Amino acid sequence: MKEQILFVLVEPFADWEAAYLSSLLLALGGQCYEVKTVSLTKAPVKSLGGFTILPDYAMDEIPAEFAGVILTGGMSWRTEMAKKVEPLVRQALNKQRVLGAICDATVFLGALGVLNAVRHTSNDLAELKGWAKAAYTNEAAYVREPAVRDGNIITANGTASMEFAREVLLALHVAPEEKILAWYDFHKKGVYQAPLPQM
Repeated sequence: MKEQILFVLVEPFADWEAAYLSSLLLALGGQCYEVKTVSLTKAPVKSLGGFTILPDYAMDEIPAEFAGVILTGGMSWRTEMAKKVEPLVRQALNKQRVLGAICDATVFLGALGVLNAVRHTSNDLAELKGWAKAAYTNEAAYVREPAVRDGNIITANGTASMEFAREVLLALHVAPEEKILAWYDFHKKGVYQAPLPQM
C-alpha cells in the first residue's frame, strides 16, 4: 500500500512551489508514495496562477496514517482561517512525519513555535520575527540558505521550490541520494549541463 504525502493548499496557494516536489515524488517514488491534496474544506481551491484544484481531503477528513505534510506557500498563512491547519501540523510532529513548509508557510510554523528546536530558513528573518513575535525564540538557528532540512522538518524560501523538493525527497528517502541529486541538477542546470538522469 502506498504512503500518502499530504499537500496543504490554502487559497490562494502558490502552485509552482509544490510542482517540482509533487511531480518528482511520483517520478522517483511512485511505487511507494502517492500525492494527496488537503484544504480547509472540499470546495475547489484556486492557485495564484489561476489553477483550480478539487482537494482530496478537507481538514476534518485527514487519514490517520500519512508519511508527510507539505505546507505550500501562498497569501493566506497569516489569516485566522490558516489556524485550522495547526492540528495537522501537530499530528505530523507527534507522529514524527516529514513536515515541509515553503515561503510564507514557514512564518506560519514560526508562529506555532515549531521552528524553535530546529535549524530553519524563511523568506526573511526580520519578517519571520515580526509576525511570529514571542512564539519564535530561535533566531540563532536561522540559516540564510534557500532550503534547510533538520531531521524531519524542511523549510525553504519562496524562490527555492527546487531546493525544497530536493530536501523533502531526501528526507523521505524516495530514491538513492545520488539519483535525487541527479534530478535536482538536471532541473536546476538544464539538459546541456546535466544530462537527463536514468529512471
